[in-house]
Amino acid sequence: MTERDVWRAISAQIGPGDRTAAEAGVRSAYRSAGLREPERIVWAGSPLTAVRMLSDGSLEDRGGSVREALRSGPWAAERARVHAELGSRAFSEHWQSTGADLWELTRTVVERIRDGVIEAQEPAQRTQIRLLLLDAVLGQHDAAWLCAFDTAAGSPLAGLAAAAREAGWWWPYENVAVLSERPTELHRDEAGRLDRGDGPALAYTDGFALHAWRGMSVSAEFLDSLRSLTPERIREEENAELRRVMLEYYGYDRYLDESGAKPIHRDETGVLWRIELDGDEDVVMVEVVNSTPEPDGTHRTYWLRVPPTTQTAREGVAWTFGLGADTYEPVQQT
Repeated sequence: MTERDVWRAISAQIGPGDRTAAEAGVRSAYRSAGLREPERIVWAGSPLTAVRMLSDGSLEDRGGSVREALRSGPWAAERARVHAELGSRAFSEHWQSTGADLWELTRTVVERIRDGVIEAQEPAQRTQIRLLLLDAVLGQHDAAWLCAFDTAAGSPLAGLAAAAREAGWWWPYENVAVLSERPTELHRDEAGRLDRGDGPALAYTDGFALHAWRGMSVSAEFLDSLRSLTPERIREEENAELRRVMLEYYGYDRYLDESGAKPIHRDETGVLWRIELDGDEDVVMVEVVNSTPEPDGTHRTYWLRVPPTTQTAREGVAWTFGLGADTYEPVQQT
């Protein structure tokens, strides 16, 4: 397993970590930055609970944030060292081969957690919470840049890496460090987006949870409503993004069948269908039948979504192969 694979697994790890190891990593990070170790280390069930602890006055003795000295400074110094050693071009290649893809994977999760924490506050408190979130070290979600640099024993980043292996987000202050647990649930789709149709896509032990469908933030109530969808309910939804989620969940083929839709074109390649949606682009699908029979002798039907400008079934099928209708000449349809 490569170092990138190791850190990819760490970034997606769920469930309780080793608190003793995490706390040792935090103390090591303080010492490496030339700071006195925190007098106390406090645990929270999630980033939401952590910021509430920091904002409710119960940790007034925490002192100022030391994130700059403990995380940003050492990271910048390590980046400058590697850049000087490799040169600009090789450094870019190094980043692409280590942390780049991992950052794209974790960035959306980080953004959703931040948004979820802010949205859970009363409007009057949100500015304060945004400022507190700037003090956070991202723990396991800092995996991308920890993957790219030296985190071995003796490295200035070793303590940060040790904490990241066992904990979620954490807040370093002069006298107190507040650590949050890792999530208890994490569900993504094949593109790496938060995604789950029957529960929270990201959840923590204290009840903080985020719901999402194909990366789009939705409410728990909305997800529950998907189980009782009808074509009429889908048509009545005014929010175009939510309606699109409904269609994906319900199934375009099922919607076409049950809504009485009519084909707009058919030829030897298949049948072209169109769903007209108010306030949104039309959904256009090509219905094709696999010419190769299944083991039981039946022929499976597939539905291919194509651009809304598609005029013929042949044009739609050709588009799925990256071709124009005039150049699409299949030897055998499959």
